[in-house]
Amino acid sequence: MATDLNGKIAAITGAASGIGLATTKALLDAGATVVMVDRDAAALEKLRAELGERAVPQVTDLLDAASCNAMVPEILQKVDHIDILHCNAGTYIGGDLDETDPATIDRMLNLNVNAVMKNVHAVIPHMTERGTGDIIVTASVAGHFPVPWEPVYSGSKWAITCFVQTMRRQLNKKGIRVGQVSPGPVISALLADWPEENLKKAKENGSLIEPDEVADAIMFMLSRPRNVTIRDMIVLPTNFDI
Repeated sequence: MATDLNGKIAAITGAASGIGLATTKALLDAGATVVMVDRDAAALEKLRAELGERAVPQVTDLLDAASCNAMVPEILQKVDHIDILHCNAGTYIGGDLDETDPATIDRMLNLNVNAVMKNVHAVIPHMTERGTGDIIVTASVAGHFPVPWEPVYSGSKWAITCFVQTMRRQLNKKGIRVGQVSPGPVISALLADWPEENLKKAKENGSLIEPDEVADAIMFMLSRPRNVTIRDMIVLPTNFDI
């Protein structure tokens, strides 16, 4: 039996587009309040006007240490509590390792791994005090398979898969559920550096999924009764060959 999400309060990073925006809309439709965390202030204000007062903008740059550290305290100045933290923000690097540069590698690891760890670290005391909470992380099928054409991205997602599953074991006795959703390729800004030919071929042969199809999986995870944890849900395009 599904649990009612009406009245819940969620915080979602990377909420202005892609999976974050799709999950925001799904939670709003379910009656939740969503703190939309993103660095794009203009996009957040526009979305607030479109989505209504239960969409609460929170401008945070997760790559800025001070801004990242201030995220949870600033959210708690805007809402009473956090029932759900969805660590969704991320970036992508494809291609061989020698085709990228150290600064780009640093940016990816800081956003895909370090920011997630810091956000979870920041929310644990709050959720522990309340004795309940859900933490969902957007991982990737690349965190389950050593993808040779994206070693940096795949490496970041292997790291976060390990982190999520260790935190699940640490926090499950405190009433906090921790899980991850691991999509295959999703039509989003993360694929902006895919070669156009590859992107076109993937779209034509059904090897991409839409953000709202990932949001559906997240809603299923969050709406399970408290005695059930979905530790990882892999969501693939049916024709994705990996």
